[in-house]
Amino acid sequence: MSDTAPHAPTKLELLELLAAIGTAQWREFAAAAAQHGLTSTQAKVLAQLDGPVPMRGLAALLVCDASNVTGIVDRLEARELVRREPDPADRRVKNVVATDAGRQVIRVVREQMQAVHSALDTLDETESATLYALLGRLRPTMEKGA
Repeated sequence: MSDTAPHAPTKLELLELLAAIGTAQWREFAAAAAQHGLTSTQAKVLAQLDGPVPMRGLAALLVCDASNVTGIVDRLEARELVRREPDPADRRVKNVVATDAGRQVIRVVREQMQAVHSALDTLDETESATLYALLGRLRPTMEKGA
């Protein structure tokens, strides 16, 4: 085996690296959100709203009780960053939808994450494509397990 060949990392080494990267990304996300008067959880809610999401669905995404989501959504709604809408299939269910202002603020939060952007800038086009493909392969299994 050549001295230049990379060693195959253990699962534990991979998990520790993913955790370190995730922690750094979350820390920067929370700091950027705070610059807009948002808690990290409020910003996470905004980041999840690509379309209408039921209140219970948000609770599952946030891994918290549905009663906690009510307060988070109340505060976001007071700032006109989200709105509640009845679900067309079941009017008893309330969906949360990002407003234009909510989509704008989460876009700006993500743009302000300079450490993450700088880290990704160290990758060339091939490395970025490879990382994207690998993370894309992991995502469905990770989200299913959550």
